[in-house]
Parts: sequence; C-alpha cells; structure tokens
Amino acid sequence: MIGVIDTDGDCAEWSFPAEPGAVRTARAAVRGQLHGWDLDCLADLAALLVSELVTNSLRYATGPIGVRLVRPVGLADTLLVEVSDPLPDPPRERVARDEDESGRGLQLVAGSSRRWGTRPGVSGKTVWFELAVPG
Repeated sequence: MIGVIDTDGDCAEWSFPAEPGAVRTARAAVRGQLHGWDLDCLADLAALLVSELVTNSLRYATGPIGVRLVRPVGLADTLLVEVSDPLPDPPRERVARDEDESGRGLQLVAGSSRRWGTRPGVSGKTVWFELAVPG
C-alpha cells in the first residue's frame, strides 16, 4: 500500500480499483471491520469520512485506492484510518460556498477527527485521521 507506515496493533487493509463502486465497497468494509472489533460506535463516522476521502481519490487519481484501519498498540483510545492513492499531490482544504455541491470532504474530516494529515509515499500519498475510541 502507498505511504504505509508500520504500526503495531490490530490492522485491516483493503485495496480498491479506482471505480465508482469503490466508495460503497470501502464503506461496507470499514463498517464490517469495526463491527468485528466491537467498535460499532465509530462505524458510521469512520465510514462517512472514508467515503469522503475515497471520493476525493476517485475524482483526482487513477490506480488503486488503499484503505487501512489500525488500532495502535498502547493507544486503546485511538482508531487510525488511512486512505492512500497514487497521486502525489496532497489534498487541499477549501471553503465551500452554500451553493457548492462539493468541497466539504476535508472540512468534514478536520472537524470530526482528533487529528488528521497527509504524508507522501514512494509513489503517491496517504491521507490519515484519528478517531477517539470511547472508553
């Protein structure tokens, strides 16, 4: 996967083709995995944010889109979510006007996550965010 940093802990990852159905499939994979980890409380939010990032990848990149969920060792209160694609350019947060039909994805990620960011990979980039796991 593009831009992956080794992280110890429970991990699930998928690679999706750059096709419109990838968004729906990624949402279902995230929800299913979080259910398996007894993190249903985060499933809707994580699936929504993954949808936004996969949609961005589909809009601007070609090639596979990677999604990875990590429950880092020693950070029981954290879920790390990563979406990777082969486009090297980092996404830009912009202010969408009321009448705009798009442009709010990164605002949603920034406003809903504990932290978020991007990092370059050998070929492409990864956009990541952290969600707080309720205790």
